[in-house]
Amino acid sequence: MIVFLDFEASSLSKKSFPIEVAWVFENGQSRSALIRPAPDWTDWSPEAEAIHGIPRRRLLDEGLSVGIIATEMIDALSGHKLYASAPCWDGKWLSALLRAAGYQRHALRLARSEEAFFDSARMAAGAKLTDAEISALVATILLKTEPVVLAHRALPDAVLELGRWRSIRAIGGVPTGKI
Repeated sequence: MIVFLDFEASSLSKKSFPIEVAWVFENGQSRSALIRPAPDWTDWSPEAEAIHGIPRRRLLDEGLSVGIIATEMIDALSGHKLYASAPCWDGKWLSALLRAAGYQRHALRLARSEEAFFDSARMAAGAKLTDAEISALVATILLKTEPVVLAHRALPDAVLELGRWRSIRAIGGVPTGKI
């Protein structure tokens, strides 16, 4: 099953760490959680906090441990196709989370959401369109579905990717499931 995943983080620095994770399956089942920083995760950007709106104190009070989150992710997501809009960043934070919990950094792997979009468009269009036409179609849908205001929270961002994927699948009348 396809799953869209997103993280929010302490900053965009080299030492940044994940503070929130969310994923949504193609059938609409989702999960979101705040992550309590591991003891050696100290990087913090007030600028990043101003964007995502999650204070460090809230993570300490309400966040789940890296071990709990990583184990839940391994259990729920192993064997599924995982996609993220920014797999370089999200993959960095996924690796940091997995390593902090004692898992191999590549126990879960992310691909770029556009790969899922392109594959779905190819299925929906069949042989009717060239790769260039499919790329243009996907680009048009991404532009049309660009939010006016970005949520900068993990679950809304993951749900946005699912909605885009469903919009692309709907072009050819492919069933899209329900949220």
